[in-house]
Amino acid sequence: MDINFNKNEDHNKLLLSELRTKFAKVKLGGGKSRIAKQHAQGKLSARERIDFLLDEERDAIEIGAFVGDGMYEAHGGCPSGGVVVKVGYIKGKQCIVVANDATVKAGAWFPITAKKNLRAQEIAIENKLPIIYLVDSAGVYLPMQDEIFPDKEHFGRIFRNNAVMSSMGITQIAAVMGSCVAGGAYLPIMSDEALIVDKTASIFLAGSYLVKAAIGEQIDNETLGGATTHCEISGVTDYKAKNDKDALNTIKNIMDKIGDYDKTGYNRIPAVKPKEKEEAIYGILPKSRAEQYDMLEIINRLVDDSDFEQYKEGYGKTILTGYARIDGWAVGIVANQRKVVKTKKGEMQFGGVIYSDSADKATRFIANCNQKKIPLVFLQDVTGFMVGSKSEHGGIIKDGAKMVNAVSNSVVPKFTIIIGNSYGAGNYAMCGKAYDPRLIVAWPSAELAVMSGNSAAKVLLQIETASLKKKGEKITEAKETELFNNIKKRYDQQISPYYAASRLWTDAVIDPLETRKWISMGIEAADHAPIEKPFNMGVVQV
Repeated sequence: MDINFNKNEDHNKLLLSELRTKFAKVKLGGGKSRIAKQHAQGKLSARERIDFLLDEERDAIEIGAFVGDGMYEAHGGCPSGGVVVKVGYIKGKQCIVVANDATVKAGAWFPITAKKNLRAQEIAIENKLPIIYLVDSAGVYLPMQDEIFPDKEHFGRIFRNNAVMSSMGITQIAAVMGSCVAGGAYLPIMSDEALIVDKTASIFLAGSYLVKAAIGEQIDNETLGGATTHCEISGVTDYKAKNDKDALNTIKNIMDKIGDYDKTGYNRIPAVKPKEKEEAIYGILPKSRAEQYDMLEIINRLVDDSDFEQYKEGYGKTILTGYARIDGWAVGIVANQRKVVKTKKGEMQFGGVIYSDSADKATRFIANCNQKKIPLVFLQDVTGFMVGSKSEHGGIIKDGAKMVNAVSNSVVPKFTIIIGNSYGAGNYAMCGKAYDPRLIVAWPSAELAVMSGNSAAKVLLQIETASLKKKGEKITEAKETELFNNIKKRYDQQISPYYAASRLWTDAVIDPLETRKWISMGIEAADHAPIEKPFNMGVVQV
């Protein structure tokens, strides 16, 4: 191995170590002492509940582990958005599980909590996946109620989605395993079946203190809305469980009886591991985001048998397109080529930049995959579209628009992996979050922004120095360097993959070696939902 490979490997493994350290921290939710308090109450933690529920021998993926990271420090923080979401298997059936984490502000809903819950429901709706809610929440976090209560994508949308999923025939099961108050009380009751744990769980629109204040009635919470009340008097819940494990075992028994689903029929054969060594990804991916590398070397370590059949190999070389298999599933891959390439005319094109010919090629390939019912995988390491008079006169805007149109109207499931740069309109054309990928994840090496930290800092520096000069300040070289470094530091924080993950612009930050698992489980989920409309790009300028 050459020295650059070793340097790259060291750098990327350090990034991976940082990922694992961050994940170990968020896994503790509100901390060890609060988990111990849950245990003392006879309750499992949110993660323990999910782990007990999911089939132990099967893979699972976690959605939004870093949600809320660094967002609510003034309020004590909100690890994982106060809710844990995993896609896994119960009795062999793929499903999505949503569990409130009562160690984080008693499971109260912050604005990002609502966004994460809605993302879980979106995944269930898109893929027609059964969804299980493990409810243990004090309701809306009142100090921020104005940011979570009244808008379209706020708390109330959860119950709207409950109703929509019910009409679609998507299985919804709710287990109330702690507090379930106010508007949140509607979620379990709008599910198909509802369970409640005796003595530790309760459901009511208003607790005993509020009842006394409102109507003067003196009553305790257990009598007001405990398991006996709702299973034997109100009929609100369907099953009374002795404890957490009893409730979770009941869910397993229910899932075990559910019939099979209608499959879309995406092509799959027995899986084969890549022929090329997967771990070499760490050494291939450069330490610097500005360095070039051959994306084919990455693809060959992600696809079955390292077999990638290129489409239009000699044309539009800054985007690689072609067919492959991942864990046995047939896929169409659209990837940014990150090395400088030469055209037939002898011209050099920059790696990671989308030119007119590469946009045209990608558009045609996306249309082909839609026609053949082949899921699409986008591997992003893109700095944007080519600029300058030659590109503008050649119609780069038109060709870019065609590619965006094809991505937007694609009816086969799309999956996006952000490997490195994800800048500007390149993020859009390569199926960024706004273009409805079924799953979108980032490697620790990813950067998401309008432009790179260096470029943005230079632009912002010009604006700031001009403003200071207008005020009469003298800008020395040392002062300019200080300003640049401060601006770049602030901007670099915002382009971090964790900044994006905390706001749910991506579903996860993952080890590159988990990429095959995420894509495979994502296609399996998509296979639950038959395609309901034909591919049609509408009006396109040719």
